[in-house]
Amino acid sequence: MMPTITSLAFLITSVLFIVGIKLLASPKTARQGNLVAAAGMLIALFAILPLLHGPHGTSVSPLKLALILAGIVLGLIVGAAGAYKVKMTAMPQMVALFNGAGGGAAALVAAIEFAHLPQAASTAFVVSMLCAAMIGAVSLSGSIIAYFKLEGHFDKPVTYPAQQVVNGLLFLFSLVLAIAMAAGSHSMALMLLFIILALALGVLMVMPIGGADMPVVISLLNSFTGLAVAADGFAIENIAMIIAGTLVGSSGTLLTLTMCKAMNRPVTNVLFSAFGKAETAAAGAAAATGSVRAVQADEAAMLLSMAGRVVIVPGYGLAVAQAQHQVRQLADELALHGVEVSYAIHPVAGRMPGHMNVLLAEADVPYDQLIEMEAINPEMDRVDVCLVIGANDVVNPAAREDKSSPIYGMPIIEAEKAGTVIVMKRSMGKGFAGIENALFLRDNCRMLFGDAKASLQELVALVKAG
Repeated sequence: MMPTITSLAFLITSVLFIVGIKLLASPKTARQGNLVAAAGMLIALFAILPLLHGPHGTSVSPLKLALILAGIVLGLIVGAAGAYKVKMTAMPQMVALFNGAGGGAAALVAAIEFAHLPQAASTAFVVSMLCAAMIGAVSLSGSIIAYFKLEGHFDKPVTYPAQQVVNGLLFLFSLVLAIAMAAGSHSMALMLLFIILALALGVLMVMPIGGADMPVVISLLNSFTGLAVAADGFAIENIAMIIAGTLVGSSGTLLTLTMCKAMNRPVTNVLFSAFGKAETAAAGAAAATGSVRAVQADEAAMLLSMAGRVVIVPGYGLAVAQAQHQVRQLADELALHGVEVSYAIHPVAGRMPGHMNVLLAEADVPYDQLIEMEAINPEMDRVDVCLVIGANDVVNPAAREDKSSPIYGMPIIEAEKAGTVIVMKRSMGKGFAGIENALFLRDNCRMLFGDAKASLQELVALVKAG
C-alpha cells in the first residue's frame, strides 16, 4: 500500500499540474502557471522516493539513493541553465529536446519494467509497457530529427519512393512483435528490437516533413510523450504520472489541432504531404503583379506619428532580430504623441503558438494591448497605420483572394485593410509557404528594408525628435 504522505503528495502534485495548465492559458498568468507546475513536478520527484525498493522488497541502498538524488539535482541544473540561456528564436528547439528526453525516459522505464516482469503479469500491464515503449521511442527519435530540422540541418523534406508503404510495414512488424510479447513471449531481445523499430519509425515519420512544419510536429510529438508517460503510470500504478501524462497528451493534441486550424490544413496534410517544401508550395500559387514601394525611416516615422491608431503585427523576424524592447519603446513614444497602439497576434506567428505573446511580455508590453486575430480583423479598416515586423504569410491576402494559392483558406490578419501598411523586412524573402506576398505589391503598402532592431531604433529616435 502507498504511504498516506505519498498519496497526499501525489494529490497535491496533480492539483498543481491542473492549476498550472489553467494558468498557462493566459499571458497574464503564464509565468505563475510555469512556477506552479514546476512546484508540482518537484514535489512529485521527492514523493516517489518512499516507494523505491530493491530486489524482493528490500530497501534501496544508500549508494543507489545518492545516485537518484544526484540525478535529480543534475537534471534541475541542466534544465534551468538550458532554459535560461536559450534564445527566444530557439525556444522550439529546446522544447523538442526536452520533449524527446521525456519520451526517451518513458521508453526506458517501460523497458526496465518489462525486464522485471513477474510471471503472473497481466496482459493489461504488458500492453501498457509496450505502448509506453513504442510511443516514447517514436517521440524520442522524432523530436531529435525535429530539433536538427529547426537548426537548419536537412530542413528540406527527405522523401523516397513508397515511403508510406515502408512506414506501414515497419509499424505492422512492430505490431506483430507487440502481439507476441503480450501473448506471453517476455523476451528482452524482442523488446529491444521493438524499441529499435520504434526509433526508426520516429525518424522515418519526421524526415519527409518540411522544416517549416516542425512546430506542429513537435506539438504532436509532445502529446505522444504525454501518452507514453500515462501508459507508464497505469503500469506502475502511479497516479501522478497518469494525470501528468494525460494533461500533456490532451493539451498537446489540442494545440496541434489549433495550429493546423490556424493554417487551414488537416494534421494528415502536415504529416504526409511535405508542405514545407517551398518548390511544391510555390507551384500552386498565381504570380502576384504590381511593384514594390520602398519607404525611408523619416517618412515612416512621420506616418506613425500622425496616425490616430497604429496596429503592430509581430512575426518571426522580430524574434530573430531580438527587437521586442525596441518595438515597446516605439509604442511608448507613439503613445506620448497621442497615438493608440495595439498588437495583432496571429495564432502561428513565430515558430510556436504563443511565441509572440511571450516575446512581447519579455519587453513588458501591457497584456491588454495584445489582441487576437479574430478580435482585431473587424477593426482593421479603421486603423491608420499597420506596422508589420518580420511577418509574412500570416498577412498575405492571397489566403483570402487566390484560390490557387497553397495557403488559400488560412486565416490571416487582414493588414491590407489599414489606411497604410508599413512592412519591415530585411529583404523580399518568402515565408514558410514559399510564395510571394501579394500585400507587398498593394498601393497602400510601403517596405522599410533593414534589420528590425536597427530600423526600430531609428524610428524611435525620429519619433522622439519630431
